[in-house]
Amino acid sequence: MDKKLGAKKTELQELPRIGDRVSFIYIEHAKINRIDSAITVRDKRGVVRIPCAMIGVLLLGPGTDVSHRAVELIGDTGTSMVWVGERGVRFYAGGRPLAHSTRLLERQAKYVSNRRLRLAVARKMYEMRFDNEDVSKLTMQQLRGREGARVRRTYRYYADKYDVPWDKRQYNPDDFLAGDVVNQALSAANVSLYGLVHSITVALGLSPGLGFVHTGHDKAFVYDIADLYKAEYTIPLAFQIASEYTAEDDIGRLMRLRLRDNLVDGKLMKRIVKDIQVLLDISEEEEIIAENFGLWDDKEELVSYGVSYGEEGD
Repeated sequence: MDKKLGAKKTELQELPRIGDRVSFIYIEHAKINRIDSAITVRDKRGVVRIPCAMIGVLLLGPGTDVSHRAVELIGDTGTSMVWVGERGVRFYAGGRPLAHSTRLLERQAKYVSNRRLRLAVARKMYEMRFDNEDVSKLTMQQLRGREGARVRRTYRYYADKYDVPWDKRQYNPDDFLAGDVVNQALSAANVSLYGLVHSITVALGLSPGLGFVHTGHDKAFVYDIADLYKAEYTIPLAFQIASEYTAEDDIGRLMRLRLRDNLVDGKLMKRIVKDIQVLLDISEEEEIIAENFGLWDDKEELVSYGVSYGEEGD
């Protein structure tokens, strides 16, 4: 391989293989650069090389410097970057998507702007959480009530299982340490999950802000999708970590590392991609990413781009 060129740019058709990557890597107080087809992470302990194409998302914490050459490689290999706060418990910004097609985004916009289609997607989201229950006739108000009761039961179940004192979900987004240990653990785990879901959302070319249940927030769709998995991944782990916690522990770091270990097999990433396909009625036969670039036409919908449509002399 020509070292000047580095890694071969990821083909769009390879995007569904995001599920084969390491879920996420968190970096803080380090310098990120590039050597050949790998990024290098240097901190006070030394230098580590990481094959960029094998990472789903890089979580960049405080004190992180990243070079232009590293970002070039990260973008070309389809790795998403998310800038987060200390302990990974605040989301500040996200990097570029891999997808060049807007086909899925248009599908998402169509569904979210049509009352009937939006309700159908929202019901599917709740149906994924309620095993063997028919929610097809329930209103959004009824669905929210059922979901609230389900989550409260989940909290109480794991509080009893791990013998952790529990009152309610309570946290201050601007003061992580203000919450008790289990609420801190939940916040740290959820933000890491949001980062993973956000990276997949933008990689697929979807809008993080066009939510079906959540609305009015720039990550509404991210919250929609992440809520499908909290009862399985973040809630039980948070209570388990809280039961093992000692005063010397960094609860945010513990949660992040343990969640990463639970997601390292890539199964959740594959599942997220599949669930999004189900929610937006994308069949297995359809290419999830396709280059379909054209000019909009009010009669033919799309016409070829790169063509001069003016008459001679115009």
